[in-house]
Amino acid sequence: MGGFPKYDGYQGIWFTLGQFSEYGDKYSGGLGTYTAKHVPLAIYASEVNRTFFVYGGANSGERHLLALAAYYDHERGVVPRPTIVHDKGGVDDPHDNPSLALDESGHLWVFVSGRGQRRPGFKYRSLEPYSVDNFELISEEEMTYPQPWWIKGKGFLHLFTKYTGVRELYWNRSDDGLTWTPHQKLAGMGGHYQTSRQLGERVITAFNAHPDGDVDLRTNLYYAETSDMGDTWLAADGTRLTPPLTDWNCAALVRDYRSEKRLCYMKDISFDTQGRPVILIVSSANHAPGPSGDPRSWTIAHWLGSEWVFHEVTRSTHNYDMGSLYIEEDQWRIVAPTEPGPQFHGTGGEMALWLSADEGQNWTKDRDITRNSPLNHTYARRPVNAHPDFWALWSDGNPDEMSPAHLYFTNRGGDHVWRLPYEMKMDFCEPKLVY
Repeated sequence: MGGFPKYDGYQGIWFTLGQFSEYGDKYSGGLGTYTAKHVPLAIYASEVNRTFFVYGGANSGERHLLALAAYYDHERGVVPRPTIVHDKGGVDDPHDNPSLALDESGHLWVFVSGRGQRRPGFKYRSLEPYSVDNFELISEEEMTYPQPWWIKGKGFLHLFTKYTGVRELYWNRSDDGLTWTPHQKLAGMGGHYQTSRQLGERVITAFNAHPDGDVDLRTNLYYAETSDMGDTWLAADGTRLTPPLTDWNCAALVRDYRSEKRLCYMKDISFDTQGRPVILIVSSANHAPGPSGDPRSWTIAHWLGSEWVFHEVTRSTHNYDMGSLYIEEDQWRIVAPTEPGPQFHGTGGEMALWLSADEGQNWTKDRDITRNSPLNHTYARRPVNAHPDFWALWSDGNPDEMSPAHLYFTNRGGDHVWRLPYEMKMDFCEPKLVY
């Protein structure tokens, strides 16, 4: 077949942060689809009827990060052996996981995260449209938590993080992915995490802030958007923002969680049917695992045109339980590990499907997507333009001790779950139906 090396199966990376308390690590487990700040991770391309995706993999029993790319062929119902786009050379940390973009010519772009100035990031472009067989290295640069958005007819708007002593938000752009504008700072209030999404020429982002750079005190909720590739940034009400944002009480502020003595963890952001932003977060009492952080509230923030309204979805057991929000004409959906898992106090749990028929005001659990699992499921991720047969992608793993980390996907109804083949001897293989 030639091209970039292939891996003989879908084996996610296992990771421990190593920050332990009475109830275990701050976060750990199967983190192949980590972090919430790597977006997108998957994209459905109707032109070839494939869902392309990237993830952080590792050799079985090892903690050696590989940035891998693959796809699910909807017509054939198979996946190929994944392609090793980049070997992180001994890095064991899924903070260096990749993100994915697709340009209008069909070329796939893999943005491999770095970690501050210590570990560079990398940009790769597929040599052929809609193919993961061969890539060319475009750049090596400082880039963390890459969030690349291809705007048809205009090129890339890239949101990312730089370590400047703290985690600050930046953006730049490119007509062709080859030549880029200088980095421009979006926010610098002591540190930030963000998640973003695109609709047409609009790119929206939600982010928190870190008092004195302390990520364990992350709080507040902010929102900003641009419709002109970053030339102009606006708050939800249309107020013009002037980057870099440095005032904690600026017009981008959605909710002052700091005054409530609550923390804010970013999960997802989307658009309602009128194009208004909807943000999914988990708020908690503190950063540590265990009951002292309760209540951990899955919360929807919805802009109604004149005000933000907030609705609780449910509660779960860990700050790093991460899920995705799906908005349709008559129904909103959340796929997330909201149910207690076998490793109760650890990252993740059992995946569930939550539904709302009134634009997020009230939620009911439709079904348990996984159940009686031996390992916690973590980080359910939403593909761009998600196909009903590949609705969410995630990994499992044991947060309490090193374990295998399998990869899974579910359909829109949440009534079927497939596990990607952990080992492969053939070039193509059918995922196994396990739930």
